[in-house]
Amino acid sequence: MSVLEAGRRFLLIAGPCLLEDDRLNVAIGERVRDVARRLDVPVVFKASFDKANRTSASSPRGPGLEVGIERLATVRAETGVPVLTDIHEASQAERVSAAVDAIQIPAFLCRQTDLLTAAGRTGLPVNIKKGQWLAPEDMLHPVEKVRAAGAQSVSVTERGTLFGYGRWIVDMRSFAIMAETCGCPALFDATHSVQLPGRGVGGKASGGEPRWIETLARAAVAAGADGIFVETHPDPASAPSDGANMLPLDRLEGLVEGLLAVREARERSGGAG
Repeated sequence: MSVLEAGRRFLLIAGPCLLEDDRLNVAIGERVRDVARRLDVPVVFKASFDKANRTSASSPRGPGLEVGIERLATVRAETGVPVLTDIHEASQAERVSAAVDAIQIPAFLCRQTDLLTAAGRTGLPVNIKKGQWLAPEDMLHPVEKVRAAGAQSVSVTERGTLFGYGRWIVDMRSFAIMAETCGCPALFDATHSVQLPGRGVGGKASGGEPRWIETLARAAVAAGADGIFVETHPDPASAPSDGANMLPLDRLEGLVEGLLAVREARERSGGAG
């Protein structure tokens, strides 16, 4: 079973938005690992080496490919946790594959055939985020591209549909539809779903409403989500990217514990969908 296939178990993907220094990356990875162990859930550490779609050209983008690969490898070695990162160009896939256990395709790039094919050719598991303009059933096409290229497993992640110019709305039917249509785990991005694009300080960064993270995550799990993707940080206000919509690290265990209770109630009632 691959790191993105948890069977009937709840999958947790968590970590900072951007890779920072080794000390902080490892500290977050250790905390994520310890929470997963206490709650007995599979876990994958996520962080980006580059954020190519920042609101402003002046926004921090991360350490870059080469340094990022080294830092991801350090997290994996120091924590023993599988690691995942996103790629933005087809040329990055093979280079990244040596240092990670899974590759992620950003929502804004989920229909880019060359990118999907390059990710699939690595043979690694691939998590594809659903673009905000796609219907849940339309995710079958990106999934088929990755599978045809050779990916050993695929998961899909819902982050919401853009309503107007600045708010994400999550269609709770999406999880059951994607799981049935694509035949793979359907996850929920609990932190990007509360993002407010371009609504941060001076309009040069995204804002967010993190108070809704737990509410939406509980609803998603009740609706059939197989796990969650959550960006987390010990001090979101100091995070170089997406701090406005990140979950404080000390709230991660309580969030997952509550979601497991919702999942158990869902299964007792006969499931979702």
